[in-house]
Amino acid sequence: MAPLRKMLAPGPFRADQLSSGTPYELSRGHSILCAPTGARGSGPQLAGGYVIASDPAVAVAGVDLGFSPEPGTLRAPDVAVYGDPSELHKAGWAKTAPPLAVEYADRGGDEAELLERISDLLQHGTRYVWVVRLVGPRRVEVYEPDRPMRVVTAEEPLIAEGVLTNPVNVDALYDPDHAEAAVFRNLLNRRGVASLEALREEALAEGEAAGEAKGEREALQRALRAILGARGLSLTSAQEALIDAAERAALDGWIVRAAVSTSADALFSPS
Repeated sequence: MAPLRKMLAPGPFRADQLSSGTPYELSRGHSILCAPTGARGSGPQLAGGYVIASDPAVAVAGVDLGFSPEPGTLRAPDVAVYGDPSELHKAGWAKTAPPLAVEYADRGGDEAELLERISDLLQHGTRYVWVVRLVGPRRVEVYEPDRPMRVVTAEEPLIAEGVLTNPVNVDALYDPDHAEAAVFRNLLNRRGVASLEALREEALAEGEAAGEAKGEREALQRALRAILGARGLSLTSAQEALIDAAERAALDGWIVRAAVSTSADALFSPS
């Protein structure tokens, strides 16, 4: 979002005077109008949110998720991460700051307000603030308490130690294709699988241990179904029958395609 400073009326205000959906935040009791996100930022914000939310260490992540650590402060980062979901099951605003907050900054944004927002986050307990710059080369500014700001470019990964399990490539916070690959890796990791290649190798090893073609086929079938399940792609009864009847070569090809197919129908359609 692009924050614009605007007073509702003579303040100060309290967070309990604002309700969910109200387009304002508070800093030291002063109201801040938060305008809608522009077209250039909305897609990357959604992609980055999926990447971060799918990380194995993340219990809860949200867009514009408001937290109010004290009555005069209400902040809602573009993407916020929590490792413990219990705080968010209560009515009203979250009481603690997210350990990781991501902000998308476009041309025309209020830089002074952005710095004040970062200060509020870090002051109240956020460990990492990532500012994704939408103008110029792809880069992310990393802010941490009591450390100078540093810039991470597409050539190096973003790391949030103690918050995220996996490093995040800068491109994955901008581009849906890079984001999809990162989300797929994260979903496999959540199911205890290190990577697509590791899953295939495990399936083949199980088949070889069985010592017969039937064992190899069954292992590949399980691997394919695990990948589809991790990606949230459901199968029809006809598609289940296709998998049951397929030979090893077809199953191996489907496993590779399952990593990028947008649906089960696309997976089984002739290429």
